[in-house]
Amino acid sequence: MKHMVTTAAVVSLIGLGAGQAFAQPTHARTVTKVTIVMHDPGCHWFSVGGKLKTKLVVAGPARLLNVDEAALKVVGAGAVRRVGVGRTLTLGTGSYAITMIGQAADDNHLKLVVR
Repeated sequence: MKHMVTTAAVVSLIGLGAGQAFAQPTHARTVTKVTIVMHDPGCHWFSVGGKLKTKLVVAGPARLLNVDEAALKVVGAGAVRRVGVGRTLTLGTGSYAITMIGQAADDNHLKLVVR
């Protein structure tokens, strides 16, 4: 009987240890999807829940998806980056100015803040 209880205790501890080894951390941050679309007037916009916006604040990190008609220039966090059509760019905490490359002077200038 004593051998049976000891075996059950060992099996339980092994199962608990294996479960902890494969557990996912609960503090992992999700990536916020930010989509930029083409729409007249103004050329490019943030598409948020079916609405169009020129300013957006999101929890970071953020994954920017360009579905506009041309490449985008993203300025912020000490760098200038280019995002081609259909491409994504992951952005960390900071404030970003987004313009379309070769855009007209009266087109929208987007402002994104990632917290």
